[in-house]
Amino acid sequence: MAEPMTVTTARAHPHPQRWKILGLVGVAQLMLILDVTVVAIALPHMGADLGLGRETLTWVVSGYTLTFGGLLLLGGRAADLFGARRLVLVGLLLFTAASLTAGLANSGAMLLSGRIAQGLAAAILSPAALSLIVTIFDGEERNKALGIWSALGGGGAALGVLLGGLLTAGPGWPWVFFINVPVGLVLLLTLRTQLPPQPRLVATGRLDLPGAVLVTSATGSLIYALIQAGDRGWATPATAILLVAAVVLYAAFAVRQRLAASPLMDVRLLLRRPVAAGTLLILVATALMISVFFLGTFYFQNHRGYGALHTGLLFLPVALATMLGANATGRVIGRAGARTCGVLGLLLAAVGMAIPALRSGTLAMVIGVGLAAAGTGAVFVVASATALGQVQPHESGLASGIVSTFHEFGASLGAAVVSSVAAASIAGTSTAGFENGFTTGAVIAATAAVLAFILTPGARSRP
Repeated sequence: MAEPMTVTTARAHPHPQRWKILGLVGVAQLMLILDVTVVAIALPHMGADLGLGRETLTWVVSGYTLTFGGLLLLGGRAADLFGARRLVLVGLLLFTAASLTAGLANSGAMLLSGRIAQGLAAAILSPAALSLIVTIFDGEERNKALGIWSALGGGGAALGVLLGGLLTAGPGWPWVFFINVPVGLVLLLTLRTQLPPQPRLVATGRLDLPGAVLVTSATGSLIYALIQAGDRGWATPATAILLVAAVVLYAAFAVRQRLAASPLMDVRLLLRRPVAAGTLLILVATALMISVFFLGTFYFQNHRGYGALHTGLLFLPVALATMLGANATGRVIGRAGARTCGVLGLLLAAVGMAIPALRSGTLAMVIGVGLAAAGTGAVFVVASATALGQVQPHESGLASGIVSTFHEFGASLGAAVVSSVAAASIAGTSTAGFENGFTTGAVIAATAAVLAFILTPGARSRP
C-alpha cells in the first residue's frame, strides 16, 4: 500500500538475488495488506469471544490503518536516514511480535494494542521494502518489479477475504494473527542473509516526530468523533469538540510543515489540482472499499447467519471485481482520459451501493457490492495516475507518499462512518442500519463523482 519515498541512483551491477529478494519482501508486503481484509471477516467472532462492542470492533480496523497511514511518511523518511535494509528487518520483527500479541489477546485493550503495534510496524516496513526494490532494480526490470508490487494490492484483498474465512471457520479468529508469526520469522531470518548492505540515502536530517504526532492525532480525533456519533448522536457537544480538535490539529500540522527543518511533506503540493484530485479519489475509493467489507461481514454473518467461510467465499467475487475494474481501467485510461474513467467508476460504485440499500437478500448484496467494487477498482487507478502523472521527478516520492497516506486514512474513515451510520444493525437490534450504511456510501460516491468531474484535469491537460 505504500509507495516509494525516494528516488535512488541506478546500480551499475544489479544484485544477483534481486528477484528472490523481491519475492521475499513481496510476501512481507502482502501480509500488511491482508491484515485489513482478513481481520474484517473475523470481526463478529472477535466481538462474541471477547465481549467487544461496536466501537471497539471499529477500532480493530481503524487503529491499524490509522497508525499505518499516520506514520507512513515518517517511516519513509526513516528509511532514508537509517537505511532500508535495517528498517525492513526492524519492521518485520515488530510486526511478528505485534501479531503474536493480537492473537493472544484476551481483552479489547490487548487486541487494540497489538493492532496499533502492527500499524507502527507496517509504517516502518512498507516504505523501506519498496525503497529497497527501487534500489536493487534498474531500468525496465525496475518497472516490472514495481508492477508486481502494485498487483499485490488487489491480490491481497482477494486472498484476505478467503483466508479470513478459512482461518476463522477452522482454528479460530486468533489465527488470522498467528499465521503472521511463522511467516514473519522465516522472512526475517532469510532476508537477514539475503539483503545487501544499504547506504544511507540522506546524509543528515531529522525525523519530524512532532509532525507525525500532529497528523495522526488529528485523524484519530476525527475518526473518534465519527465512531462516537453512532451512539451519542451527530449534533452533540462531544462530537463537536472532537471535530474542532481535529481541525485545530490539522492546522497545527500545516504550520509545523512550513516551519520544520525536515518536514514530512510539502503541504503546498496538496494545493495542486491533479494532486488534490488524486488524493480525494484515493480517500473515497478506499473508504468505499472498506465500507463494503465492514457492512457485508456483519450482514452475512449476523443477519443472514452464514459462517465465516461462507462469508469469505461470497466476498471472493467482490475482491476479484476490484481487480478486474482496475485492470480494465489501466488499459483504457490513456484513450478515455482520467476524468471520464474516474467519474464513470464513481457512478458505478454509487449504483452498486444503492442496490443493497433498495433491495435485501444475499444475491442483491453480492451483485451490488460487486459492482461497487469494480467501480472503486477503477478509481484506484485513476487516483494514482492523476496524482502522480503531472509531478516533477524529484517530487514523485513525496507525491506517492501522500497518496499512500490518504489510502490508509480512507480505510480508517470508511470504517468509522459506516460503523456509526449502521450502528443499530451491527449491534443486532435492527436491519435498517445496513440500508442506511449503503445509502450513505451511494451518496458519497455520487457526490465524489461530481467533484471528480470538476477537479480532475481533462484528457488534454499537460504537466
